[in-house]
Amino acid sequence: MILNSVISVFAAVWWIVLPLALMFVFWKFWKYHVFIKYLRSIKWVLLEIKIPAGIEKTPKAMEQIFSAVYGIYSFGFKLFEKYLEGRLFEDWVAFELVGFAGGVHFYVRTPAQWRDILESAIYAQYPDAEVHEAEDYMNLMPKTLPNKVYDVWGTDYHLIKANPYPIQTYEHFENAQEEKRLDPIAAITEVMSKLKNDEAIWIQIMVSPTDDAWKKEGEALRDKLIGRKKAAPKNFFDAVWEFVKNLIFAAGQHPVWEESKKEEREAQSLLFHMTKGELSAVEAIEKKISRLGFKTNIRFLYIDKRNSFTRSNIAAVMSTFHQFTTQDLNGFRPNIKTMTIVRGNLKLLKQRRLWFRKRRLFESYRRMYWPRKTSVLNVEELATIYHFPSLVVEAPLLRRLGAKKGEPPAGLPVE
Repeated sequence: MILNSVISVFAAVWWIVLPLALMFVFWKFWKYHVFIKYLRSIKWVLLEIKIPAGIEKTPKAMEQIFSAVYGIYSFGFKLFEKYLEGRLFEDWVAFELVGFAGGVHFYVRTPAQWRDILESAIYAQYPDAEVHEAEDYMNLMPKTLPNKVYDVWGTDYHLIKANPYPIQTYEHFENAQEEKRLDPIAAITEVMSKLKNDEAIWIQIMVSPTDDAWKKEGEALRDKLIGRKKAAPKNFFDAVWEFVKNLIFAAGQHPVWEESKKEEREAQSLLFHMTKGELSAVEAIEKKISRLGFKTNIRFLYIDKRNSFTRSNIAAVMSTFHQFTTQDLNGFRPNIKTMTIVRGNLKLLKQRRLWFRKRRLFESYRRMYWPRKTSVLNVEELATIYHFPSLVVEAPLLRRLGAKKGEPPAGLPVE
């Protein structure tokens, strides 16, 4: 009886429902089509950066480079750019730290149209650097991994807590005395410098400028921590009376609004009762949201031959991310959904799922796929996890310039 009723209703309205359903499906496929077409139109350029051995710059210089990268932000696309050109997302750039047995390399992978911005920003902060287009290091490995010879392990990294909470930044590692100064990049470059033949560690930090929605999230979190409540809506008569009262006394005093006075009293009262750690957390959140922010994904791959796969290198790399973590603020953790670990009882099914997950992660890295899940890091945090090593980093296989570049004398005669 119920089935007959459903059939009769569908028979009466199918000519409305079916076209709407087909239009919805078509729209989904159309957005996917134009987006893929746009991705394929991007011409990626891989730049390698080599820094002189005697550099004394701190990560503060790298912070300025990330600030310059924010210049690729579009501030919103028009409809035809979204649905005809396929620009559904902001463009992104990848800062890559790569280790082979032959050395440690610093790369930037960028759409060709943004190459000048990247080069200008690097030369502005590191005038003696050498920036050149490099052959893609991925060509040193098979195009399809894992295979019968090589195995892969990897994951994406994201923030543990909400985006407004900051990680431990480079200011924590700095010290006025050079012999006591630490460089957070030293741990990972040391691991990469000890790789044997056929081993590789690839770290890809994908960044895309974001709007101020995460800043508003931070302001809401700050207000929650200090106990600042949103004012309840007034009724019409109270609002009119308060306006008239302020208008009468406007000549002798500034307007005073009852809600703002109440909020200020409550916030001050709670601030007096907050611990030192709670106050520090609020200050850290305010500091983070005051800087430019980027949607970020950190992708890590370890590649080695199956017969000599060294899992200790995986643990060593993962441990380097712990230095950015504080219990009261934020840190990094692997994304379980992309991590190349599969749990289950059926061995055959488990192996197949694990192989598929490894293949998908490798392809995501190689093809620069933008992930579904991202975290927001500001320029200071990005400069902490990716910057060119200072004098205190002594990893033996860092790719540095042997000498500084010099300009010819100004009065040199030229024929």
